[in-house]
Amino acid sequence: MTTEEIKAIAESLLFASGSPLSLRRMAEVIGVVQAEVKQAVARLREEYSLPGRGIFLAEVAGGYQFRTVPEHAEYVRTLIRDKPNRLSRAALETLAIIAYRQPITKAEIEAVRGVDVDGVLASLMTKKLVRVMGRKDVPGRPWVYGTTPQFLELFGLADLASLPPLPEIHEPTANLYDETAPGGAAAENPEPGGHRFAPGSRGDDPAGPSPGEWGNGHTPRDDSGPIP
Repeated sequence: MTTEEIKAIAESLLFASGSPLSLRRMAEVIGVVQAEVKQAVARLREEYSLPGRGIFLAEVAGGYQFRTVPEHAEYVRTLIRDKPNRLSRAALETLAIIAYRQPITKAEIEAVRGVDVDGVLASLMTKKLVRVMGRKDVPGRPWVYGTTPQFLELFGLADLASLPPLPEIHEPTANLYDETAPGGAAAENPEPGGHRFAPGSRGDDPAGPSPGEWGNGHTPRDDSGPIP
């Protein structure tokens, strides 16, 4: 089988796949070695990186996926007519802490944020952006958490090494979003679980994840056991 034939088949597979497709999986389906698929995918990426293209082939979450170019985002949104899924500031802050410090316990997350994270953590796990990685070998053996392949896909990262270096972002311990309103009053918009959002943040994550994503039924729990 020639490289051009492999390239054409890989293009079809990538177009049909709803999630990032790895070189290994494409090689299994096509019946060739990974090196041949890698060469074909490299040519595809070159072709789709040319000016004037409406899509490009991105390397995300350990695989490859066709994505629309950012400059056409407004037209795509008009076609789909669906609100883009958003995360609250509290959820983004918690997710950043987990991403950079994983594996990390709930108590360690709360020590950084300064507030209870039961509701936010449950929401992130329901969205499959965060997962239980195991237990920490300390007294009490609390559960530790880390990010998922869906996290990499959502943020367009090839792997965790692709995260921007810490000097380029605000250190989470700086408490970017004040948890109290001026005068010391608690900010409005409490999340499920009882803790409060930062001023100006959304009350909760928008109802309804994007199609085909999320919804594994996790509920808030403490570190005493896994979330079903």
